Amino acid sequence: MTPYRNLHGNSNVVSCETIEDSIHVVFRSGMHRNYLYNHLRPGQAAVDRLKTLAAQGYGLNSYISTTIKSNYAQKW
Repeated sequence: MTPYRNLHGNSNVVSCETIEDSIHVVFRSGMHRNYLYNHLRPGQAAVDRLKTLAAQGYGLNSYISTTIKSNYAQKW
């Protein structure tokens, strides 16, 4: 698991792990803190965007909360 760089300093994302066709994101707060996004939900294009934002270190939480919303494959 790679710590999220959080360059803007206000993200709820703590860390993430990219896998071939998915990304696992861990959030700082919330009832469920682990979310998996994959090629089925929300789709490969969205997963690729999540991976890009994770690598950049900013914008990941915003993209998830405004675009992806509850379109995740799994949460725990």
